[in-house]
Amino acid sequence: MTTLLLKNASIIVTMDDKQHEIQDGGIFVRDGFIDKVGKSSDLPKTADKVLDLHDHIVLPGLINTHHHFYQTLTRAVPAAQNANLFNWLKTLYPIWAKMTPEDIFISTQTALAELALSGCTTASDHLYLYPNGSKLDDEIAAALEIGIRLQASRGSMSLGESKGGLPPDSVVDSEESILKDSVRLIERYHDPKPGAMTQVVLAPCSPFSVTRELMKQSATMARQYGVHLHTHLAETQDEEAFCREMFGYRPVAYMESVNWVGQDVWFAHSVHVNKEEIGVYAKTGCGVAHCPSSNMRLASGIAPLREYMEAGVKVGLGVDGSASNDGSHMLGEARQAMLLARLRAGIEGASLSGKEAPPILTAREALRLATRGGAAVLGRTDIGSLEPGKCADIIAFNLNRLDYAGALHDPVAALLFCTPQKVDYSFVGGRTVIQEGILTTIDLKRQVEVHNKAARRLVSG
Repeated sequence: MTTLLLKNASIIVTMDDKQHEIQDGGIFVRDGFIDKVGKSSDLPKTADKVLDLHDHIVLPGLINTHHHFYQTLTRAVPAAQNANLFNWLKTLYPIWAKMTPEDIFISTQTALAELALSGCTTASDHLYLYPNGSKLDDEIAAALEIGIRLQASRGSMSLGESKGGLPPDSVVDSEESILKDSVRLIERYHDPKPGAMTQVVLAPCSPFSVTRELMKQSATMARQYGVHLHTHLAETQDEEAFCREMFGYRPVAYMESVNWVGQDVWFAHSVHVNKEEIGVYAKTGCGVAHCPSSNMRLASGIAPLREYMEAGVKVGLGVDGSASNDGSHMLGEARQAMLLARLRAGIEGASLSGKEAPPILTAREALRLATRGGAAVLGRTDIGSLEPGKCADIIAFNLNRLDYAGALHDPVAALLFCTPQKVDYSFVGGRTVIQEGILTTIDLKRQVEVHNKAARRLVSG
């Protein structure tokens, strides 16, 4: 049995159902799970490890619901800087086709290091192309070294250009091999238990890159094994036009036709949806990974976040691929969500001609999306809040820094209203991942060197 005591925190943001915020708080951890949360004076006085967090704000670890780790190798590629989604993809597909298993491993560690330093303790990644012998196993191995919980999505593309899809045939695979590998990965790596470090998700890439049959068979397999389903949906107007022409449906109706709605499904983006489609999500329990930075970067549009929340749709945040962001700062993404929702509210309010404007998103609401919201989207009840029985996934920020000077009237809101910072401490299952702002699990200097070498080879080779 191992124990950890965090004490004397200026404020603990629990994100529990009553949204308790505890002054001079502490957390007692036993064997990777939270045993007690409360005033420091009410907790045990000793533990195997004791950390005084005076002048720190403590939160649950942030949860990233959508990413493409490999894209850290192709950030800011000149030819793709000013393209919309479809042209951006067509530019980058040939580069990604040159990736190796080592590239998958390296890029995963870079992305997860960035995420960890920004407060993320659980990340969902969507790996949907496997060139030159690459496997999802490469990503899983890399994540275990970093120490972040991974929702590893077995993505896929089966609809190449020759069959009317968007991706070139060189990066697609047969449905038979995709499904066979999906079974292998679930049976080898998926851990359904509380505290799992690795869970497998089935994730055909998008309506414009997989067939109707693969969507149906993936849904059947996921429900047979009790794993979740994930895909991109309604990201752009181009996608809507493609779905109408190819399948005869708008994107959400197409998902209904292939049995892709339910509590076990979440969609990335969902920017271009109407009121009735939001109702479908709410009624069936579908979740949404809201990716504000990527949607701005690719000029895709502004997702109806407030409408989702008011309808009761599960919403989490995603930094999305690091070639469409082009970073992996989870706390920064929460700030972007807050600001973009306010912009949308302002635009809508200006068009109401004197009527009451829609409410703006608060900092606490945005932080809740990044914690409890993400946990709900991923279908995990063991993370997302600081409560007894939950995983000891805990982050802390030192408030005695220039960035927060003058903002301590409300340190919780300051995390987003002020420029988002890196965490000072991060624990995943009670294990130290960040200590005094330093990642403890890999050598970052060496990581940057090998990553840049791989990126140069891919882009200029």
